[in-house]
Amino acid sequence: MSVPAYNSFSEWYNDGHLASFVRTMKSAGGIVNLLEAAQPAGDMSDPSVPDIVLYQDLRGGTRVSGDMGGSRFAVTSERGGFFLSAPRFANTVIVDSAHELRSLSFPLMQWQSVLDEVGNGREPLDYQRLCSGTFSSPVIRSTMRRLWMLCDEEGVPSRLLAQAAGCEILSELCRLGGTSLRQVSGGLAPWAEKRCLDVLHARLAEDISLDELAAEARLSPFHFARMFKGSVGVPPRVHLTRLRMEKACDLLKHTDLSITEVAMEVGYSSNQVLARVFRKHHRISPSEYRSLTREPVSKGSSSRQTASSELSWAEP
Repeated sequence: MSVPAYNSFSEWYNDGHLASFVRTMKSAGGIVNLLEAAQPAGDMSDPSVPDIVLYQDLRGGTRVSGDMGGSRFAVTSERGGFFLSAPRFANTVIVDSAHELRSLSFPLMQWQSVLDEVGNGREPLDYQRLCSGTFSSPVIRSTMRRLWMLCDEEGVPSRLLAQAAGCEILSELCRLGGTSLRQVSGGLAPWAEKRCLDVLHARLAEDISLDELAAEARLSPFHFARMFKGSVGVPPRVHLTRLRMEKACDLLKHTDLSITEVAMEVGYSSNQVLARVFRKHHRISPSEYRSLTREPVSKGSSSRQTASSELSWAEP
């Protein structure tokens, strides 16, 4: 593999000749980076970068040929299908028509320790297999869509949210590549589950990382993320949002804190961020929730209050 010509995939798309085609760039605290681009037909090759890069074709029906670090291929893309580019490899990609893509890059400086642990001294991702054309994955598609939405809602998601989503995607890539992952059964030990939930409650306003939470359970971040879901029933990122919404409801109902102060108390950077997340789960704004839970309502509107106050934890 070649020496990286750029320090990151994001730097390449900021400074390279494809920059004009970028529609949106998002960074989840530098842990993972996302972009969306509308590109013409032609040579869409990328230089060597120290990132694992996952591309999703948003339209489909594009004839794609090249080499992304596995072997040469020539395929027709599917709508929502993925391509993977190996790190530190100057890929060759030729497309025969205009296309739209969304990409997710994993900087190795953030993820190498996770990859080393998963591979137990070996490379856990089979680039020869994964980087030789297109593949589909409902798991990755769903997680990537949720991560994109989190960036829309929160601006810069917490480290816990970004790391947990990254672990979910890397875990699925490992599985697709044939790596046998240690089975998770029974979840966290009772003491570890209690300790982690206590820490989340106590540090709700902080940008706690997955590494810090995993350390409380004496586990690696990768295995902790999988075992947490086995114990609690949802990934850490979903549970964190649940706790924030429950705390926000309590503060709105029982204190006179401003909406901005409530946002800060539950770990959001502004009242606008709180409002976006709150409306998604409650279907009403924080100020409307405060009014509904503090003021008497008529008999005819009681059902509206009850319905509006329920959280929706269904994954988008």
